[in-house]
This record gives sequence, structure tokens and C-alpha cells, in this order.
Amino acid sequence: METPNQPLNSPATRSESVQGPSWVPRVLIGGLITLTIFLAVGISAPSNRVANVPGNRDVAVVSAAVSGPFENTSLLAKSAIVVDIQSGATLFARNPDIQLPLASLTKVPLALVVSEVLPLDSRITIPHDIPQVGKFETLSGGVQWPLQEVIDFTLITSSNDGADILAEAANGPVRQKFSGAPTLNSTLWRMNALANELGLSQTYFLNVSGLDISTTLAGAYGSARDVAILFEYASQSNPTVFSGTARGNVLLTSEYGDKQTVAYNTNETEAEIPGLILGKTGFTDLAGGNLAIVFDVGIAHPVVVVILGSTKEGRFEDARKLVEATRAAIALQ
Repeated sequence: METPNQPLNSPATRSESVQGPSWVPRVLIGGLITLTIFLAVGISAPSNRVANVPGNRDVAVVSAAVSGPFENTSLLAKSAIVVDIQSGATLFARNPDIQLPLASLTKVPLALVVSEVLPLDSRITIPHDIPQVGKFETLSGGVQWPLQEVIDFTLITSSNDGADILAEAANGPVRQKFSGAPTLNSTLWRMNALANELGLSQTYFLNVSGLDISTTLAGAYGSARDVAILFEYASQSNPTVFSGTARGNVLLTSEYGDKQTVAYNTNETEAEIPGLILGKTGFTDLAGGNLAIVFDVGIAHPVVVVILGSTKEGRFEDARKLVEATRAAIALQ
């Protein structure tokens, strides 16, 4: 297996966002570290378990929708699922339980863990060596930013730099709150522990951004069904944390108003989906195009749509098709 010693802009580590700085350990390398993570959080082989937590419910396994508005839905995605959160019904499923790379969908559980241990009105000082890469805006180094602004920036632009900054800021507070947390990579440990608590039997994280580690090893893995459970939990447990993902280009302001930056949303369907609650994109060489969204089809009637293993542009077309079919299916009920 190739190790991640190549430059971060090599094909093995490309993602849709800018790459992170060298001042934070970026990945956990090799089988020994992976095994350590598994042992530390008690991850075992997939067992099809579903945790007894709010919003989780047993659903029938469906290989594909065969009737109704979804009948002729053609997707590029390897795996997809649509779940009516209100009723718990699976409206559509294609290979919902196969394990695939998650890419930057990983940043949603990261934000959940950070918000567990840090108040959203706390401040983070951005390191001086954060680069500005290409067309992407970045947060000004050496400047204090409100935590919520950093979370918004990280999720909206799918920033790997932002993910590393958030994880570093949360490492100490995670160790203070959770007695079993390890000394190193505490935030990553908690992300895996949370996945275990939610019963995400196909899901584990090897880094905090989802960035590919090598040409054969992704930074995170999970199934469409697991992601649906995770996004349902995220949208209901702390919706404020993810509210920025339902907006387009967002102007962010530093703690003292001396710096501003624009966060450009990587979700091309953001403006097309009325009632959008949460949306997150993901793209790497190994993952292909991923997209997960939670949106209301009516008053207090949320639905989650997950697309894994599509293409960079195809994920958005897949989402449009599933959203349209979902609205039609709900209207027939």
C-alpha cells in the first residue's frame, strides 16, 4: 500500500477544497495506526446494528425503488438513499449498505464533535502559515475568528485547512470532557466514538477531513444508510451549527471586524432546493462525487438524500432527480 508521503497536490490527495498546512498532523499512516483507532473506539466488523438514539430507527433494506416517482430514476451514483425522517420510511435505496469513501462528508461529524466541546461564541486564532490557494478564499492568519465563522467556512467551502484548525482547537477540550480520549488526535477519536454511538456500522474515520491518504486508502468510509442516520442526527441535534450550509456565498467577519472573507458554497444545488436545512459535498479521487442534503418537503417534514460514488458534476444532477422524485412521492401520500 502506498503511503501518503507524496506532495499534497498529487492526484492521490486531490479534493474539491484547498489543502491543509504542514503544522498539523494530516493523516494517520499505515495499518498499525488504523488498528489503534479501531481498538480505541471499539469499532468492530459491520454488524448491521442500529443505535437506540433519537432519530434512529430500523428500516427495511431496499435494493432499489421499483414503483412510483422513483421508478425510472437513473443515477450515476454507486449508492444512494432517500429517507423520510418524519415517518422513518426509506423512499428509495440503491446499494445503501455498501461501504464507500466519504470524502468531505467527514466534516459534518467533525463539526458535531467540535460543537460538543466548544461554545459557538468562542474564538479561534488562525495560524499565520495558512495559505491562500488559487481561487479559494481563506481565513486570515494570525487573526481571531468566532468558532461559528470557522465552522461555516469549513463546511461551506469544504476546506481541509479549516478541518485541521477545528480539530486542533477541539483536541484539548475533548480530552477534558471524555476520560477515555487519547493524548493524540483526540478529536478524531471522538468522531469515531460518536459514529459507534450512533450505530454507524460501516463508518470510520482515519483523518478529520476525509482527504484521501493514498491512491488506495481514503480518509473515511461509510455507507449511504449510515450517512443518512448521521445527517438526520446532525440536523436535529444542533441545527445552528449547520445553518450556513443552507446559504449561498457567505460573508464572514473576524472577531473584531478587522478582516472579512467570502465563503463560496461548493453545493451547486443550494439555491435550487427550497427548505434546505443541511447540505454537504465531498469529492476525492477515490470517492468520486458525494452529496448529502436534508430538506423540508413541507412544514416540519424533513427528508434526507444521500449520494455516494457519483461524479463531480453528476452528484448534483443525481440530487436534482432524487429531490424531484421525493417531492412527487410525498405529494402522493
